[in-house]
Amino acid sequence: MSEQIKVIRGMHDILPSDMPAWQQLEDHWRELVESHGYRQIRTPVVERTALFKRSVGEATDIVEKEMYSFEDRGGENLSLRPEGTAGVVRAGIEHGMLVNQQQRLWYTGPMFRYERPQRGRYRQFHQMGAECFGMPGADIEAELIGLAARYWKRLGLSGIELQINTLGSAELRRDYRDRLTAYLRDHFEDLDEDSQRRLETNPLRILDSKNPGMQALIEAAPKLLDHLDDESAEHFEQLKSLLDAMGQPYVVNPRLVRGLDYYCHTVFEWVTDSLGAQGTVCAGGRYDGLVEQLGGKPTPAAGFAMGIERLVSMLRDQDRVKPATDCDVYLLMVGEAAQRSGRALAEQLRDVMPRLRLIVHAGGGSFKSQMKKADKSGARIALILGEDEAAAGQVSLKYLREDRPQQSLLQTELPERLAEAL
Repeated sequence: MSEQIKVIRGMHDILPSDMPAWQQLEDHWRELVESHGYRQIRTPVVERTALFKRSVGEATDIVEKEMYSFEDRGGENLSLRPEGTAGVVRAGIEHGMLVNQQQRLWYTGPMFRYERPQRGRYRQFHQMGAECFGMPGADIEAELIGLAARYWKRLGLSGIELQINTLGSAELRRDYRDRLTAYLRDHFEDLDEDSQRRLETNPLRILDSKNPGMQALIEAAPKLLDHLDDESAEHFEQLKSLLDAMGQPYVVNPRLVRGLDYYCHTVFEWVTDSLGAQGTVCAGGRYDGLVEQLGGKPTPAAGFAMGIERLVSMLRDQDRVKPATDCDVYLLMVGEAAQRSGRALAEQLRDVMPRLRLIVHAGGGSFKSQMKKADKSGARIALILGEDEAAAGQVSLKYLREDRPQQSLLQTELPERLAEAL
């Protein structure tokens, strides 16, 4: 017997029993963003590696250690996308969607990073996100934050805290980076190996270190909030004022820097302590320089993404997954004439009741075995069609989840009776 092939480490199958939570997340997300005027965009899973090197940053962990990159048969360097924003920006530039325009876009799909698998972190994972272009003020950032907050309410999730920070302008960030690097270089021997490696390439990421032995050093580091220029300070104050007016609680976290190079001004994360080490369920901010960095004209932009697997875990932990039934009605047919008549009846029902979840029995079997399958399907109603019913244009309706008498109906009466019963 051949060796069994199993799923790749860090990838996972999403089984039918898992789908109610996923569909609940996706359906609420689609309804919410489209009610706010956002339009869906879909970009390829595979992009040129250069796209992510120029956007995410060559010195980031994502590009240095986590991307799935390869050379195709034509000699091009390609990568599976590790995040969604870069592809959306590339598509916006390529199709002329960003010049002198405002765009509100949303997406969902799989991303890929070669990480150590653990709860809430997989090598293939899924994200939903929103990206906005052409709006430079803090008002669109407040809208994005409000969008996420309303999503948590729709899902009935609790225990998610909003943290915000500002990275200031690109120029301010560069000045702060130099100041921070000088401070950390003076304490080089106190840095762990990973932080020593990051010191010259991505020193802001050191502020996000979870190493307990470095927390005092990080806490004493220069804070960007203490060195904001007037424009950056005003922008951040405007955001806080808007959030206050919305009644949205938040915590200013000066160590929140985000791991991607393209951010400026506002950054934010929604975090929870219910998922262990993987506490961030949604993150984003402003990235005004990215469009120009990828070959477009200067365009203000902001957005966020959220991890679906982590939200699925939260829905389950907080018992917020709505039970789903795969079937409303199960049609049983006993005898050859009933088989022929039953298939025709099923198609007629689907024509007049397009939302009806109807399973038509297949595979033969006795009446008793068919009833067992009907009950196992979760259907609320069984329709029973035998030779006599088929000849008379009738059908029997049996309630499987209620103590109500079985009924014999004309097939023409069935749509009205089913609509009343369901």
